[in-house]
Amino acid sequence: MAKVLVSDPIAAEGIAILEKAAQVDVKTGLTKDELIAIIGDYDALAVRSETKVTADVLAAAGKLKIIGRAGVGVDNIDVAKATERGVLVVNSPEGNTIAAAELTVALLLALARNIPQADSSLRGGEWKRSKYTGVEVYKKTLGVIGFGKIGREVAKRLQAFGLNVLAYDPYLTEDQAVQLGVRQVDLNTLYRESDFITLHVPKTKETAGMIGAAQIELMKPDVRIINVARGGLIDEIALSDALRAGRIAGAAIDVYSVEPASPDNPLLKLSNVVHTPHLGASTEEAQVNVAVDIAEQIVDVLAGKPARAAVNMPSIAAEVLVKIQPYLTLAEKIGALQSQLSRGTATKVEVIYSGDFDDFPTVHITRAVLKGILEPILPESVNFVNAPGLAASRGIQVVESRKPLSDEHSCMLTVRVTGTTGVREICGTVYGRNEVRIVHIDGYRVNIDPRGYMIVTEHTDRPGIIGKVGTLLGNENINIAGMHVGREGAGARALMILRIDEPVADTLLTQILTIDGLESAVQVHL
Repeated sequence: MAKVLVSDPIAAEGIAILEKAAQVDVKTGLTKDELIAIIGDYDALAVRSETKVTADVLAAAGKLKIIGRAGVGVDNIDVAKATERGVLVVNSPEGNTIAAAELTVALLLALARNIPQADSSLRGGEWKRSKYTGVEVYKKTLGVIGFGKIGREVAKRLQAFGLNVLAYDPYLTEDQAVQLGVRQVDLNTLYRESDFITLHVPKTKETAGMIGAAQIELMKPDVRIINVARGGLIDEIALSDALRAGRIAGAAIDVYSVEPASPDNPLLKLSNVVHTPHLGASTEEAQVNVAVDIAEQIVDVLAGKPARAAVNMPSIAAEVLVKIQPYLTLAEKIGALQSQLSRGTATKVEVIYSGDFDDFPTVHITRAVLKGILEPILPESVNFVNAPGLAASRGIQVVESRKPLSDEHSCMLTVRVTGTTGVREICGTVYGRNEVRIVHIDGYRVNIDPRGYMIVTEHTDRPGIIGKVGTLLGNENINIAGMHVGREGAGARALMILRIDEPVADTLLTQILTIDGLESAVQVHL
């Protein structure tokens, strides 16, 4: 049974899902050395933001297949090293969307009306109404940096308060902006025109420090900035200097460049800043949502299925996964058959999509082909994450193409592998909802259910050959479960596929090869 380590606190609902499919150990508060000492025993790791999954940790994680981050950000995980080692990293991009959006709105309103400061003053025995006079948000301008799911939910809520919304997002189209009732602008325009600015972007090389002294100089003197996204997006020194000098009016900060926030952080000493200790996802509902989400993904991946919210490979929606799952199976089977029939080293893999693949994310299917090709020949673990990198490191060129289908099948997946000894082409399709079939091998028409043990032979089509192979198998008490023969014509070359109930010894294969007219005999396992 697979083993899962939960090293940060996650909701019980998520742990219950994991326990149905794996042995689960909950060990929170581990030091780095303690984590390194035990991580080699586990197939999966579930974390929040506290556990740091560094290169050293990953180097010790010989069995690890997946890391599930219960939340959005993966700053605490070395994603590049995980990818290199074939470890899938998944997160929960939607589980805390509402929680983060609602906190953003709460902080904005608290900032506008000086609510935390007034509360503290009143508790201290003061009654200073004029000191805490705020500003209305009605008819003000809100600038939203990052117009993904959270940014859109924030905009929707604050539009109801009567704010005009400016949006900056490289992936937002003009049509989408119009439909959502926002004005799409560049960053400098957003900085100049906004009364409130809220950030909803990941921390990357491009976004780190994106608001610094130069950007603050462009802003209105009464602007207020809210950050519930990631620490490090704002230069904290530049922000504190501007707040102290009255260059801008205020800020509300939930995330910090170093967490837990140091008492020496200059922002903590300012009265015009509202602080919360990284509470963006801290609602009961969000904690359940993200825990359930990553638990389901971990269970799926351990069962050999793709994840729907992978960070280090293209994600896939659940409803799309249902549609393409048979083609993922087919692709991996074709790849494995290619690899096991090969007599040389692959230099080029062409994956050709013919027919009605228009709505399919073919990148996943191509990865499945590569996984099937590489897994039988490599000592290291091969999966959907590292298959493209492993292929590239071995100089294998991978080409995808599409073409119309002039065949009886609605969809045809063709994998053509060029190697040091020639070219082999295998085609397959799916009948109905999930009947996977291989239908062509090097031009021979076949109809193979690709599973179990098989013997694949090439021979001259003449009477007696099939019988002689059957006799040799029968003499060793090996049952033939199915047979298919494709041929060029009577007396010409033929291809035979025998499905057998158990593997054959190499000595028996050698005997089969002595049959007159037989050119090759290869045992494969799919």
